[in-house]
Amino acid sequence: MENHNLPRTAYFCMEYGLENEFKQYAGGLGILAGDYLKGAKDHGYPIVGIGILWKQGYTDQCIGQDGKPFDSYHNRTYPFLEDTGVEVSVVIRKRKVFAKVWKVTAFGNADLYLLDTDLAKNEDAWISGQLYGWFAEERVAQEMILGIGGVRALRALNIPVDVYHFNEGHAVFAAFELIKEATEAGKSFDEAVKITRSQTVFTTHTPIIQGNESHTLHRLAYMGAGNGLSAKQLKSIGGDPFNMTVAALRLSRKANAVAALHAQTANAMWSHVDGRCEIIGITNAIHVPTWVSRSVLDAAGDGEKLWQAHMAEKRALIRFIEERNDVNLDENVLTIGFSRRAAPYKRSDFIFTDRARIEKLFAANRLQIVFSGKAHPLDDTGKAIVANLVAFSKAYPKNVVFLENYDMTIGAALTRGADVWLNNPRRPQEASGTSGMKAAMNGVLNCSILDGWWPECCRHGINGWQFGNGFESEDEKVLDAHDLKALYDCLENEVLPTYEGDRKRWVGMMQASIADTKGQFAVKRMLEEYYGQLYRAEI
Repeated sequence: MENHNLPRTAYFCMEYGLENEFKQYAGGLGILAGDYLKGAKDHGYPIVGIGILWKQGYTDQCIGQDGKPFDSYHNRTYPFLEDTGVEVSVVIRKRKVFAKVWKVTAFGNADLYLLDTDLAKNEDAWISGQLYGWFAEERVAQEMILGIGGVRALRALNIPVDVYHFNEGHAVFAAFELIKEATEAGKSFDEAVKITRSQTVFTTHTPIIQGNESHTLHRLAYMGAGNGLSAKQLKSIGGDPFNMTVAALRLSRKANAVAALHAQTANAMWSHVDGRCEIIGITNAIHVPTWVSRSVLDAAGDGEKLWQAHMAEKRALIRFIEERNDVNLDENVLTIGFSRRAAPYKRSDFIFTDRARIEKLFAANRLQIVFSGKAHPLDDTGKAIVANLVAFSKAYPKNVVFLENYDMTIGAALTRGADVWLNNPRRPQEASGTSGMKAAMNGVLNCSILDGWWPECCRHGINGWQFGNGFESEDEKVLDAHDLKALYDCLENEVLPTYEGDRKRWVGMMQASIADTKGQFAVKRMLEEYYGQLYRAEI
């Protein structure tokens, strides 16, 4: 039952991962948003989601005969979309663009409203064609639909809102619409900004400076993104060039990072921004019914039953791999799972850096590794990482697998069926990392750098392992050398001996992993913290 005493919140996000075949997500940001809306529905929080209906979604990224990834797109239709009968418009490049508003409630989620520009009367119908578009002007147009169009949709739908929550900087143009509403009501620009700040909160996800989007003021003016604001006013909000994260920090009453360590990183990263709001840490969480095996949770109190439940999930993963890749893994060999967006800081192929050492483990048939991941369609560096993983799977066909076209189905299979979840980003560049939470709640033991969420949970040798001891260095060669030695020391001296020689201890660690995560990293805790620390907070 909805709690009507809580602030009514509109949650703006470019992507939502609600169900695998509903191709409205690219990766972790969307998965978080989907889990958030499911949690809001489960626990009765007054939240509605605002997004865009992507006609082709994000890329399908498969592996060609040459071992390299290629992208493909497909027009999609969804029978479960509910027609609200509402249509709004946004002026983009001096042309009126119409957006139809659809409602989605089919996946046990709070009400989600998606704006759709794929209308015959639109000259720019393809604004909502592909998630995260192909060039800067298209991205700005998409974000104008999300932000400006999203606020207008809420008004047209007569949905009252107390708090506007921007999940990443993509939604910042919504604040421009709130400013416009206030100025049209007779407020000065400064007064309008103050009113907007009092209603807005912001979540920052990306601790990589290049991942925080910016645009020239000329581009924003050409597109009409300023929504009536002058160049001087835009510069006062987001700088020149205009940075979407900086703007969101200045137009919000409070912001959050997505883990405790990430809060430290984000505050240091944006310390130079005058007039920004406070950034606190609210660690991400997951929707347990979506991601965690019920049989594993039910068996967690009995070690032998838990092992049997885990082995059933592991065999399901092995069958899944055989169907997809025609590779038959050995259920008795330690199996590591690794699925990430292909980005250099995540170091997807890190374990192969010492070829002699990894080949020794493969030759003795002590280790199997299953990889998956996508690169952005325009990211040649990320695609080279994917191609490298594919090459390793061909070089070691009995021990290495790459599952192409990473999606929710692959993510669920891996986080339930692997024995160990490997995570080796360059600290402190991992914001949170919810895949590790999914694995941990399934009794899959994390072996990870102390980055993202893991420092808040890790009890080394009790519920998983850490390696690297939180070491940081701006010299990537120094950092990589340190972390590689730590990874192999942990793997060879702790993980493998426990798996191969001490089943009782291993199962005990699985039980501890589940017990330590099933409450603290479930979405209910995250919702409680958002309401307690962000939505009900005063300036």
